[in-house]
Amino acid sequence: MRTTDEHQGAAVSRLKGRARPDVPGILLAKHFRKRWTAFGSTALMVAGLLAGVGLAAPAHAAPNTVVSLTFDDGNADQLTAEATIKRLGLVGTFFITTGWIDQPTYLTTANLQQIAADGNEIGGHTVTHPDLVSLTPAESTRQICDGRVALMNMGFKVTSFAYPFASEDPATEALVKQCGFNSARGLGDTSSKDPASATLPAADTIPPANPYVTAAPDEVDSTWTLANLENQVTHAQTTTGGWVQLTFHHIAVGTDPTLTITPTLFSQFATWLAQQKTAGTVTVKTVDQVIGGTQKPAVQGPAVPPPPPPGTNMIQNPSLETLVNTIPQCWAAGGYGTNTPTFAVVSPGHTGTNAEQLTLTGRSSGDAKLLPALDLGGCSPTGTTGHRYQLKAWFKSTAPTQFELYYRVGNGYWTYWTASPLVVAAANWTQITWTTPPLPAGASGISWGLNIQANGTITTDDYEMYDIGP
Repeated sequence: MRTTDEHQGAAVSRLKGRARPDVPGILLAKHFRKRWTAFGSTALMVAGLLAGVGLAAPAHAAPNTVVSLTFDDGNADQLTAEATIKRLGLVGTFFITTGWIDQPTYLTTANLQQIAADGNEIGGHTVTHPDLVSLTPAESTRQICDGRVALMNMGFKVTSFAYPFASEDPATEALVKQCGFNSARGLGDTSSKDPASATLPAADTIPPANPYVTAAPDEVDSTWTLANLENQVTHAQTTTGGWVQLTFHHIAVGTDPTLTITPTLFSQFATWLAQQKTAGTVTVKTVDQVIGGTQKPAVQGPAVPPPPPPGTNMIQNPSLETLVNTIPQCWAAGGYGTNTPTFAVVSPGHTGTNAEQLTLTGRSSGDAKLLPALDLGGCSPTGTTGHRYQLKAWFKSTAPTQFELYYRVGNGYWTYWTASPLVVAAANWTQITWTTPPLPAGASGISWGLNIQANGTITTDDYEMYDIGP
């Protein structure tokens, strides 16, 4: 069993990969749209190599190459990048997860006001950063619309959206348009440093063929070098021209080892890009400046459904029978630490057709689990302060397990709550039951799952949760 400090924010941080998996029957806790890069890759070009990269404009430059610098999630360390682009006369688009504003390690309201005042764009990125395709339509609408409304209420012009996990389908695209956005960015649909993407276009067209899934390369991560970043631009410059959207998450040292580049590397690239702009070979614009159009009126999402009456199972899709793109609807992968989790729907379940099997390998720290989506209440149960809850689930595993719980506070920020005692591994289907302590003041939602914290497998099914009162 772990302490509260070890878990603070763990489920939230681990669920912040960018793209839904395209592998049938598998959920990935951290992954990319066209391929999955192993957790922990840290290849960065050293300063001596960086010094040798030329800054000259490419010969035979194609016309009308536009670069957009985009920043996802609203991480506080993006202020370093914002100061850099301000100094260099560049602008960017900051896609903000509104439930995280003013929370530890995220941008504050004052930060966002300053970023906008410096000429940058503030865009939408939902309220709690869920995989939209895995949610119910009503919850997806709440996430998209209410995130935009929150930003508009802060005084921002909000026209651009970015899909969390790059997870989208035609129905989700329609919701983005319905909520009043003029565009939405995907990931992994143009060529990048990955050799497997070489046959993809060098850039999106201007205007894009589909403004509600604009094409962009894979997100920038810790394996990218200065040469990789420059090549994204020069490839378009020397071929088709068009729109190059680069996606950044952390600009820091010592944070998320996958989605981080150093301030030094970002500054070197931004300096090079500013020189290209001065030379007239590229234009640097926000997403809104590329797409154009007026700001549409705010559209409020549907109200969160009230808690069910006492004695009713509060878990949505409790037997995992409803699948959306092979993923159990209303469920998400979670975890933290250094390990490699693989999620798969298996059959038969404890009851019905489906169960979820989680296989953990390469574990040196942390855990993984399946749990209700960390959302606004369409999938995660709505909690009542001071009430206790009886939890039940069926499992079989090769390692001990326990209930691990999170709760929602504020406008959509999820944080670690508590965990039950460990239960020994079970070779056959076994039901585990536990009653929570009272839900803390300020909490409005609950999410929980059975974790695994050793190399091995755990298969789960038939989840139940009941409000047993104060």
